Amino acid sequence: MRLEIGNFQVENIEFGMKSSYENGTLTVNKEEALSVVMKDEHITEADIILTKPGDDVRIVPVKEAIEPRFRLNDGPTFPGITGKLNSVGNGKTVALKNCSVLAVGKRWGSFGDGLIDMSGEGAKYSIFSQFINICLVADTDEEFERHEIQKKNHAIRWAAHRLAEYLGSIVKDITPDTTEIFELEPITKRDEKVNSLPSVVYVMQAQSQIEESGFNDLVYGWDTNSILPTFMHPNEIFDGAVIGGSYMCCSSKWSTFDFQNCPTIKSLYNEHGKTINFLGVIMSNLNVSLEQKERAAMFVQQIASSLGADAAIITEEGYGNTDADFIRVITLLEEAGIKTVGMTNECTGRDGLSQPLAALDVAADAIISCGNVSTLIELPPMGTVIGDLDALMRDGLSGGWADDEKLGPSVRADGSIIMENNAMFCGDSTLGQSIKTVIEF
Repeated sequence: MRLEIGNFQVENIEFGMKSSYENGTLTVNKEEALSVVMKDEHITEADIILTKPGDDVRIVPVKEAIEPRFRLNDGPTFPGITGKLNSVGNGKTVALKNCSVLAVGKRWGSFGDGLIDMSGEGAKYSIFSQFINICLVADTDEEFERHEIQKKNHAIRWAAHRLAEYLGSIVKDITPDTTEIFELEPITKRDEKVNSLPSVVYVMQAQSQIEESGFNDLVYGWDTNSILPTFMHPNEIFDGAVIGGSYMCCSSKWSTFDFQNCPTIKSLYNEHGKTINFLGVIMSNLNVSLEQKERAAMFVQQIASSLGADAAIITEEGYGNTDADFIRVITLLEEAGIKTVGMTNECTGRDGLSQPLAALDVAADAIISCGNVSTLIELPPMGTVIGDLDALMRDGLSGGWADDEKLGPSVRADGSIIMENNAMFCGDSTLGQSIKTVIEF
């Protein structure tokens, strides 16, 4: 597969009469963009609000992030989401860089939603504070989940993907500023030099814990709860085959943006043919019962062994129950002679005394921590709130609370907040997006 991504660096964004891109400025016809959003009859209200790094702005509840893109080949940008099912990862795609589309609730939040501050102390906790954000702030008539802590957020998330595809289409006929090329030879067709290098596979454990359809990550529109581990070309991950879900404590979740820009895959690509032979991606899942966990781990071991992997990097989307899947895969890969490094975040409790992972094994002796979900964060008020600040304490967002006998409510009367890192949008991304550093004292 050969994927060409034509990149357009967005330095400024504004509304105007005609959607266009010129000299780093993206102009958006707001009425036209909202007409794309409102194609779903379940969207009852919608607005698009623009915000930039350094703005005195707090955004909550954030449900999803997508990089605006458009596939120049036949078929939709997000197969099974914005159009019919088709293969991706081969051909040409254009991307608007330095910006993202954020799906934001206008009135209601849920367990998997999070917060982004565009400036101040809070900005350092999420990479999305560094981008120009096109905030789709919307409400729906999905009354069946209005007061549920767990929400599918289907209408808003799908609308955000349509909006991202529309914005990407603005540059479909323009020569990109730069072009990235991602190409891997078929595994059995690689030359002697590449085959002599250590072979590395990347194992991605996508969120799939909810047995009811609609909450989990999707692979080609298919709920990951229904899949077994499968081998994928890394280009597919970059090119819209995998969509972020609405379930998972927010600092631990993977947004669609994270899949589209996975830094670990890019690093493996950069080292391919130099220091390693990058085999590809094993897309796995995270399960509920012990039997399901064991079955998935066995499949990962079998695929990695059949590919001839010497080493593996494994990452999980989540913590707690999912640590059992994570550690079991590491154990079986090590038993097969495949040296394995894990990437995850930890949950030590607010006092820092709890075991950081719910499951451990002596074989898991090389784990990178991408953050601690339990870290308490206090942030001052911001001048503008996009969305609904009260959602942080009212609607069961992980990391927020209505009241605490010691700490009080998450949202104080003056608009300042106290919360756990749990609620920081994609703050600990274990795909390699995290900007945090671990220091040994």
